[in-house]
Amino acid sequence: MWKAFGLKLCILGLSCLILGSAAENEGNPANEIAKLVNANRTATKLRKLYNNPGLGCMALQFISQCLGNCSSNNTLSCHPPEVDITEVYAPNCGVELATVGIISGYLLGCHWNFLNPEQAFSNVLIRDKRTISLMHGRDLTELGAGFISEKHGGFYWCILFSNETSNSSFVLEEGGKGIEQKTGCFSGSDVPCSSAGMKLLILAYSKLFVFILLLSFLLCY
Repeated sequence: MWKAFGLKLCILGLSCLILGSAAENEGNPANEIAKLVNANRTATKLRKLYNNPGLGCMALQFISQCLGNCSSNNTLSCHPPEVDITEVYAPNCGVELATVGIISGYLLGCHWNFLNPEQAFSNVLIRDKRTISLMHGRDLTELGAGFISEKHGGFYWCILFSNETSNSSFVLEEGGKGIEQKTGCFSGSDVPCSSAGMKLLILAYSKLFVFILLLSFLLCY
């Protein structure tokens, strides 16, 4: 009986390992945020926004300037100069100068606990009438989202909106590669996120797998 039980635990442990690997390859939370914005807009009969990687890269640059400013009650006190969005972040991302347009608005948020994209969307980014009104802007045409986390700190999100012509504004040089991504992630890109949040999730699965494996070994032998 114990061996059968131990075998079941082994199977459960392997499942945890598989889930951990899936979490590692889950992809890009910033893309999920962009999808949630569009799902919310289309549900209210508004047009879908183009997920622009140039704007996404700029959103990641923008929110990177806010690291260390997440308060104990999960509010973000961070106001980088808006002019930096187009004059600093765009060049840093490799956005073609002739395609840099106007930013219609942005949303910022942070939280000390890791949240999945759905939680971050509803609890951090879209939290009041002002943020809903911005997201539902009828003249908007495109968006870009960024996500980054501190090693021993909070998790940060940013969404940039624009009403420029889709597909021809905020165009990344070199075939859309943008900056060399070392931490965080941005929407419109298929590069997996290298955030601490993903690493925490993988670590949790790994620890659970080791515990179950040791327990099953003791029960079997």
